Amino acid sequence: MDELDALARASGIEPVGRMVQRRPAVDPATLIGSGKVADVIEAATQSKAELVVTLNALRPRQRTNLEKALGDVIAITDRTVVILDIFAQHARTNEGKLQVELAQLRHRAANLIGARDSLSRLGGGVGTRGPGESKLETDRRKIRLRISHLEGQLKEVSLRRREQRRSREGTPVIALVGYTNAGKSSLLNALTSGRDAFVADQPFATLDPTLRKLRFDDGDEVVLADTVGFISDLPKELLNAFRATLEEVTSATLLLHVIDASNPFWERQRESVEAILEQLGAGERPTVVVWNKTDIAEAVHPHEGIAVSAKTGKGLRELKAALAREIARK
Repeated sequence: MDELDALARASGIEPVGRMVQRRPAVDPATLIGSGKVADVIEAATQSKAELVVTLNALRPRQRTNLEKALGDVIAITDRTVVILDIFAQHARTNEGKLQVELAQLRHRAANLIGARDSLSRLGGGVGTRGPGESKLETDRRKIRLRISHLEGQLKEVSLRRREQRRSREGTPVIALVGYTNAGKSSLLNALTSGRDAFVADQPFATLDPTLRKLRFDDGDEVVLADTVGFISDLPKELLNAFRATLEEVTSATLLLHVIDASNPFWERQRESVEAILEQLGAGERPTVVVWNKTDIAEAVHPHEGIAVSAKTGKGLRELKAALAREIARK
């Protein structure tokens, strides 16, 4: 729920309250049951909320029923749409925008029900406006055509990336991976003394891959590749849409798994990242683990890997030496 709060804030939503329900099974009609729906309406009305965000993914029927119950004043959306909205806001390059639009259209196609889309009423990003019921079939055709067009463009992007990787053949690539907001971009900047990678203390600040050269003390050079942050239960539309970018991970010589040592849920975050790497076919890639944000961590867990702080520079020399040793073995 804390993570959902952070995601909401990153998308421009100001949370005013939260509600948790335990029940033996999800209600197929409303997700939470009619009694809890009444509680949500009361709480939202009292706090003058304009939007309700569910942690669980909403099915089309559940979304429709909740929209009817909440009326025209209070909108409803779920975590997946919030993540898609953050991606739409943070995409800076043409490739990033293509990938975000493709993810949004795939999600919309899977949930096309003729209902309004909550975030479109709050200024949501590309492709979030819901279709009217009378034009569902037309919109389905348009969405299929647009998806096909975007997939073609992203295939070209993927081919260009492969050509670029061929031109870098002989130069090892280290891909930074980790949970969103673990500090990958800050670490990239700290290692290369650069300020080009965008940094913000919020989820998904980086969508587009940043490539930077790193020179070791012996004069050897590697390419560092910053990648989009991972998150637990990552919507499959996002994973599929960002495969072109994530090829930097699957083709890397070495992975640098950045863990936020200050996050009390680092174990769950680590497991989520490792599960996604398995999905991408990169689970067996050689990996160096680095514990970042040790300057604000209550406890550090360096039984494996290296403890660093991208902010203060602590441990960076040791990290560079460890990376140089690993690359020398390849």
